[in-house]
Amino acid sequence: MSSHSNPEFNPSVTVRRDRGLQKILERLIATMERDELVTQTTNRLRDSLQVDRVVLYYFYCQWQGQVTFEALSSDEFSILGSTGPDDCFNNEYAAMYLAGRVKAIPDIELEPIAICHRAFLRSLQVRANLVVPVLAPKGLWGLLIAHHCQAPRSWSRSDMELMQKEAQFLATTPCIQES
Repeated sequence: MSSHSNPEFNPSVTVRRDRGLQKILERLIATMERDELVTQTTNRLRDSLQVDRVVLYYFYCQWQGQVTFEALSSDEFSILGSTGPDDCFNNEYAAMYLAGRVKAIPDIELEPIAICHRAFLRSLQVRANLVVPVLAPKGLWGLLIAHHCQAPRSWSRSDMELMQKEAQFLATTPCIQES
């Protein structure tokens, strides 16, 4: 009489499968926590700053990314999924943001910026913007950006400090440090 083992009843297979499922579940929970945290942060910033849009531009590989979260005053300002011009964000800009650069532009039409940058901002209906880096231990994780679309805007020191505080908070949370 021969016996055949059934993998469903093999304890080592069951343990490995359970560990794999546990890892998947932990990753899913961390992703949901991260997404909720970023959503709350962008909504809070949009309300506090009274701007048309606050977005998170996430870098999925070296200096390439996209808008993965947004808080809007109106659906007409949605840019979710925007990737930006490839040739505009380069190692020079990345180095500045890695060093903690905060960039406040009160009016893109008057600011001395690269032509590709101005054209890109115009295409997104941006008139004024405020950009701060989200610096995780692994490097530049993303950019937290406030857009005022309807008119120029003078950014106050408290606006910049609030954005920096929120970006730093995001960067220090475990769900972002591990992503």
